[in-house]
Amino acid sequence: MPPEVPPAYGFRPLTGKDMTLLARWLATPHVAAWWGDKASQLEGIRANIDSISVEPFIIELDGRPIGYIQSYDPHLEDENPYQDQPTGTLGIDQFIGEPGLIGKGHGPRLIGEFIEMLFEEGAPRVIVDPDPANRVAIRAYEKAGFRPLGRRQGEHGEVLLMAIDNDEIEDEMGEKP
Repeated sequence: MPPEVPPAYGFRPLTGKDMTLLARWLATPHVAAWWGDKASQLEGIRANIDSISVEPFIIELDGRPIGYIQSYDPHLEDENPYQDQPTGTLGIDQFIGEPGLIGKGHGPRLIGEFIEMLFEEGAPRVIVDPDPANRVAIRAYEKAGFRPLGRRQGEHGEVLLMAIDNDEIEDEMGEKP
């Protein structure tokens, strides 16, 4: 029996041509439950295409679009509640849009690959802020290596702030972030 080939994830920059696909994904029950109003989310995501603080991507699996992921710099956003994080910290938000791929282990793996990309670019820490009731997302983040920092007020209500640190980076005092 041949060895199983691991999934190949890719992250390509979001373009205006992706908005129809994003609209379809945002309307699926498993995404809408946590991302909210499709119209306002689409407007925000579209605005991020040219943003200096947010980098939006389409997640691909073996070359096929399956979801959305973005990184953002909380220090470049006015009044972002995570500006207390170490300089260079990046936050991420994402979803798998294709319902048939939920619960198959893709989340922790693709998040892990995206984090490695951000670490290679020099991020000392990556944070996520799931709704405390979203146990599926929290478990996926834990599997990807995130640890809880505690509950706090986010932009859209109470969140569980979680972080993963880049073990390759130390601050000027020789300490990890």
